[in-house]
Amino acid sequence: MSNDATATEPASAPAGPGSEDDRAHSRRVAKAARRGRSRRRMRARLLQAGVLVGVIALWWLITAIKLVDPLYLPSPQAVLGAFIDANRCQVIDESTGRTVCGVQNYYLWEHLVASLQRIGVGVALGAVCGILLGFLMSMWEPANTALAPYLNFLRALPPLGYIGLIIVWVGIGDTSKYLLLFLAAFPPIVIATIDGVRGVREDYVLAARSMGAGPTGIGRFVVLPAATASILSGVRLAIGFAWTTVVAAELNNGIPGIGGLAYISGTRLNTDLTIACIIVIGLVAVALDGCIRLVGNRLTPWYGKV
Repeated sequence: MSNDATATEPASAPAGPGSEDDRAHSRRVAKAARRGRSRRRMRARLLQAGVLVGVIALWWLITAIKLVDPLYLPSPQAVLGAFIDANRCQVIDESTGRTVCGVQNYYLWEHLVASLQRIGVGVALGAVCGILLGFLMSMWEPANTALAPYLNFLRALPPLGYIGLIIVWVGIGDTSKYLLLFLAAFPPIVIATIDGVRGVREDYVLAARSMGAGPTGIGRFVVLPAATASILSGVRLAIGFAWTTVVAAELNNGIPGIGGLAYISGTRLNTDLTIACIIVIGLVAVALDGCIRLVGNRLTPWYGKV
């Protein structure tokens, strides 16, 4: 009797979700996504660079054909020359060899450092006081009811509106500048802290309580991390407000200071140096904003993703 039974090959199991093919496909998709993001960033950078080149070319053309008097709009070469001269020493009297370094006895970078120090002190004080007050107002309703109108009142005041009063109170030294920059930075930090604390999800707090956390532990390990992104946004706004206030803060006895230098050079019709100072102020403001965003991304990598 013959055996007609034939051996059957075992059927291969279908690839599961964790198979090598799926992992390779996921890697290809992630790599393609990264390439797409890189291309988009490159296109954005090229567009920004093109706009910058176009603005400088238009500026140069207007000054080259003398469409505007150089007193009101100096050429890009003149502004660059003023920037270079403000950062070097020059012989102004060949016979005596008298040399002048920088402008107003300081290099331009020294003026910038002085302004950054003032802004650092003002914003740091605003951050410490603003975060503390923001936590108090967000977690204790009587404090919010009592102080919110005055906070909004202070936020609405322009710095030039009370700079004279501050000078009368504390003089024209650095204390008045610190106080003015503090008042510019304080309100946005308080408001951002209040929004951040009140935006903490209630289930996070309840989960922490269910695991035995007390008020201190909840504030430290739940509320503060959850509100950090909003607080950093407030600090970012505060630095922007402080930069817009620096010229007002340095109107009186503002040397050394980039805002004071811009003001004095403008009153002396030194338009080349005035524009150079304005450009430096703008570039540093953009750099500071980028640094704050980078710090925020590092401290709160989860923000916007959960």
